[in-house]
Amino acid sequence: MSKITWGIIGCGNVTEKKSGPALSKVPNSKLIAVMRRDAEKAADYARRHNVAKWYDDGEKLMDDAGINSVYVATPPASHLDYTLAALKKGLNVYIEKPVTLNAAEAIVIADAVKQSSGKVSIAHYRRAQPFFLKIKELLDAGLIGDIRTVQIRMWQSRKPALVTHLEANWRVNPALSGGGYFHDLSPHQLDLMLYFFGEPEYYHGHALNQSGVNPCDDHVSGQLIFKSGVVVDGSWCFNVAEEESVDSCEIIGSKGSIRFPFFNAPHTITLRTGNNEELINFAPLEHVQQPLIEKVVNYFNGQGPNPCSIDEAIVLMKIIDAFTLPTLP
Repeated sequence: MSKITWGIIGCGNVTEKKSGPALSKVPNSKLIAVMRRDAEKAADYARRHNVAKWYDDGEKLMDDAGINSVYVATPPASHLDYTLAALKKGLNVYIEKPVTLNAAEAIVIADAVKQSSGKVSIAHYRRAQPFFLKIKELLDAGLIGDIRTVQIRMWQSRKPALVTHLEANWRVNPALSGGGYFHDLSPHQLDLMLYFFGEPEYYHGHALNQSGVNPCDDHVSGQLIFKSGVVVDGSWCFNVAEEESVDSCEIIGSKGSIRFPFFNAPHTITLRTGNNEELINFAPLEHVQQPLIEKVVNYFNGQGPNPCSIDEAIVLMKIIDAFTLPTLP
């Protein structure tokens, strides 16, 4: 296998612990350059993470002859342009979630992949973590019977503890993020539904801005019906009291249930079958994206399937669009 040599475009907070170090920890992979428009911050990141080179311009990073793959970790508004530029140069691209501002932009990327020698994978990294793989294993084994309903609840305060809050909060700027905290957090949850249950047949939803504290929808509800007959109902609210915060998923079957959080510790799966209850605990990962990055590296090297394709991300973005566009008055 050849070495996958990485450049990060947008070496911000998400890359500090979740993903950046993993690019040099998985086999046949090495982070050799980073880019941030703020040159001082790019240089600081490179120094702290022992990265050989830094840039303050994405094009210059992509023109570095030592790089064959880029990790686009900027806010979603620039994912499309950087990805198209990288594919035009024949580079592989690993794109942060949400992949784009909307489904239309994701389709543009899919078309560009067909014209490029580069490959694309999306950072829906929970589908590679042992915690969620165990849930899929339990479902596939039929331990809770036929799945009847899935209930997702994500209720958080106006400043959710689940995300890092910096001075310039791009997550609540729709021009940069595509929406608000729903656009930032729900891709993890909804992608897992696709990973667990397959192809959806129908989806719809509604969104509104209840609090008016920023330009984003802060209350979203939606329903998915899968071809398998599984029904998923989701509720996302980002304006509740901190004491009312909830992060839960309940999968109810004909013989029992599986309950788990998407984000919060403890990382515990509660399996109920009949009168029995089993708690399955997992230790937190040092770098949450590392299991998926290892699969991405293998895919880029021609040694395995794509762990999350742009076509799968298009389906996800269509669901997000259906839940949030148009919004209620």
